[in-house]
Amino acid sequence: MTLMTLMDRFKEGELVDPGKPLGALVYGIIFAVIAWLVGRALQLAVQRLVARDTRAYVDRTTVNFLAQLAKIGVYLFAFISYAHLVPALASLGSAWLTSVGVISVVLGLAAQNTLGNLIAGVSLVLYRPFKVGDRLHVSAPTGLEIGIVESVNLGYTVLKTEDNRRIVVPNSTIASQTTVNLSCEDPRTLCSVPIGISADSDLDKARAILLELARQHAGARDVCGCPVTQVGPGGVVLTLTAWCKDLIAAADFKSDLLEQSKKRFDAAGIKVPFPHTTVTVTESNRPKPAPPS
Repeated sequence: MTLMTLMDRFKEGELVDPGKPLGALVYGIIFAVIAWLVGRALQLAVQRLVARDTRAYVDRTTVNFLAQLAKIGVYLFAFISYAHLVPALASLGSAWLTSVGVISVVLGLAAQNTLGNLIAGVSLVLYRPFKVGDRLHVSAPTGLEIGIVESVNLGYTVLKTEDNRRIVVPNSTIASQTTVNLSCEDPRTLCSVPIGISADSDLDKARAILLELARQHAGARDVCGCPVTQVGPGGVVLTLTAWCKDLIAAADFKSDLLEQSKKRFDAAGIKVPFPHTTVTVTESNRPKPAPPS
């Protein structure tokens, strides 16, 4: 088709008439380009949003999944609008409505796995058993595998292993199997610090000092209490128990509490007993006198 022929058809209105084959083709190209531009702009906007979110205020898993659904919605809306614009396609609407039941059954049987993966992907986003960046322990054909979640797509979840392999798991499979999320471990550690004081020291005063020091420590998240756990001839043992944010914080908390309590006890006149050994003298272990020289 030459340029002059196109110009003649444009003058005749064939290129802008959706009822003509050439006009329908032109409008189809326009709608496809617009849908591609909108989908591309949506994808770039999501990428910039995730890149700017340095403090992880936005859940990347949910945003990426919803962006893919929105992109499909854009193409679907463009196709429906194009179908309403072209008379030839609009006339088929009644026929489509009459056969929608049969088409639904056929599509449901043919694409039940695909639809199951899509619905499972929606449930993963809603219930959020894991997110992008979590380490999962899953069952694969190669056995038990550990990988980091790279993406949760409409149909599949992609994991990256330590040796840079990619494990592609259908959403319906990963939603139904037992998955261990290694990134959801509670790092808090319960730390117990037993501290002894002499029997004649002020018990309530010593407990108040220990509780004050524990609540002021940066590594302590929740102070449980400081009960008496042992009473003996050498004194009384107070055991302070607190939740720390992790193992390192628990070690620092214990050493700092021992050092600071010793200083505060000395200033308050509270004595710390030292272990001693009592020896009972009997006839069997009584030292015998040396023989005369």
